Amino acid sequence: MLRGELTDQQWERLRSHLPPQKPRTGRPANDHRQILNGILWILRTGAPWRDLPKKYGSWKTVSSRFYRWQKADRWQQIWSALQQQADAVGQLDWEVHMGDSTVVRAHQHAAGALHGATKPSFRTLSRGF
Repeated sequence: MLRGELTDQQWERLRSHLPPQKPRTGRPANDHRQILNGILWILRTGAPWRDLPKKYGSWKTVSSRFYRWQKADRWQQIWSALQQQADAVGQLDWEVHMGDSTVVRAHQHAAGALHGATKPSFRTLSRGF
């Protein structure tokens, strides 16, 4: 196992929240663990899908699974289930494990700033705009 990939313990916690490896119809899906490690590699590096190392499988397969699960709300389901598990055994402190928009700083352009706008200079300020 390489740095940044799922440990055996992490994999065991995730495994039960994933769709069946062999769907009712069609061919078996590629190994979920391999796909998840590929997705984690993309998220960790910020690289484009096409730069995904071959050991994670085809970049098309990995990206397709990511977007398909996103559309099916699978990521939110997994997140909620893991939160419930951690909360049930007292591993989740809601004072610490919560984020909202008041603590996440937005980029200046997300706040409505004009693109390319500059700060007023001293000369502009001294003339009263």
